[in-house]
Amino acid sequence: MDTLRSQILAATALLLFGIIAIILLTTPVEEIKEPPEYMYGIVLDAGSSHTAMYVYRWPADKQNGTGVVTQHSECHVKGGGISSYAGQQGAAGRSLEPCLEQAMRDIPQSRHHLTPVYLGATAGMRLLNMSSPERSSQVLEEVARTLQSFPFSFRGATILGGKQEGAYGWVTVNYLLENFIKYGFVGQWLNPGRQTVGAADLGGASTQITFVTQEDVEDKNDQMTLRLYGQNYTLYTHSYLCYGKSEVLRRLLAHLLTTQGSTGTVYHPCYPSDYNETLTQGQVFDSACTQAKRPTSYHAQASVTMQGTGDYQHCLGNVSEIFSFQHCPFSQCSFDGVFQPNVSGKFMAFSGFFFTHSFLEQATGNTVSTPEQLLQAALVVCNMTIKEMSKSFQGQGSFLKDYCASTVYMQVLMLRGYHFDELSFPRVAFQKSIGDSSVGWALGYMLTVSTLLPAERVVLRKALLPGAWICLVLLLAVLIAAVIFFMALNVCRKNKSNA
Repeated sequence: MDTLRSQILAATALLLFGIIAIILLTTPVEEIKEPPEYMYGIVLDAGSSHTAMYVYRWPADKQNGTGVVTQHSECHVKGGGISSYAGQQGAAGRSLEPCLEQAMRDIPQSRHHLTPVYLGATAGMRLLNMSSPERSSQVLEEVARTLQSFPFSFRGATILGGKQEGAYGWVTVNYLLENFIKYGFVGQWLNPGRQTVGAADLGGASTQITFVTQEDVEDKNDQMTLRLYGQNYTLYTHSYLCYGKSEVLRRLLAHLLTTQGSTGTVYHPCYPSDYNETLTQGQVFDSACTQAKRPTSYHAQASVTMQGTGDYQHCLGNVSEIFSFQHCPFSQCSFDGVFQPNVSGKFMAFSGFFFTHSFLEQATGNTVSTPEQLLQAALVVCNMTIKEMSKSFQGQGSFLKDYCASTVYMQVLMLRGYHFDELSFPRVAFQKSIGDSSVGWALGYMLTVSTLLPAERVVLRKALLPGAWICLVLLLAVLIAAVIFFMALNVCRKNKSNA
């Protein structure tokens, strides 16, 4: 009898095992995508005045062939741009080390060897390469050795072309504004179908303007096509070397010295009336942008005193003479014989444009969003004394003396050069950042080069539906309980038979 019961219980257990096996084979399952790890990238923006390092990250499975990139962290290198270290053995590379050490902390160690690092040098190095190719190559080799000494995947240290700088800045602006792609409420990445925004960038040694145009670009050197998120974009983009803020201020000094005399006292109409400073001729003419203006009696150590007069009209006249508006070999031009189609749509102006515009609004207490408001703001700033500026804007130091010249330059460049007017200028937004990301070419560069990075495969897992899972758990619990009960029953029976 006991043997029969044992056989019945064993058969029942096997039956339950069979039922569970059949359920496992026939129950529908869902494929669950296991999210991939983040990939990281480092871009060092080696500008003319300083270097900034940006760490970006994006999901390793990417989106439509381009990484959905966000800024993870940033670090600003102390000191000047890498071009300022020319002739100082190893100094350019050493200046980058503190920020690269921060990157090692910001990026998970397991990802260090997979993280590409790029250094792009802009107009400062373009000028150095023009005046001294040997020193330029030496600086790049030094920073390359430093980058290679860190446990990242070194991808190059190069001088970025002005055309690329402008285009990548445009990419950054439109990506951050979600004009290419945005995350919808349904949990998917969507193309919002928005119009793109033009980009105007003012650096230390160059300025760039980039926008999509429906007009024919007569100079094909100023046309560029990019493919992002499954779409092609044809851009007009031009970079004006020696028209960055620092170089324009130097060119203005050179112009004043060549027209008034290169020694003694020279009157500067853009400096505040109670300000003067003593410069050497070398500080003015030792640049690729001003070398052609050197006087015949040039001596690097010869000094000259610049005396401010605070005269807006004379400042405007002298700044305008830096540009050439006469010769145009195309149907229409901006300045210096450069073709430019009509500006259209919205624009974002950043870098030097933002800082000058921000100062104007603080100094006047008014918004500056029309050409007339820009003119009135320039009049106010150019009539301020250095004493008034220092009292209202503490901590700006040596920058204060140049705000009149910077404002007038922005006025001439944007209104007369780029041809913004009463209709288009109000559509220009002056911004430093969007969300948590800085506006500049670095993010656009990372977005573009991320199409070259291999995507990791998404891992698929099999998962039961919740209802089926609960039923299986209950069946397994019953089966285990039955087995335990059967084993306990057998033990009790053996004990009784032995007694």
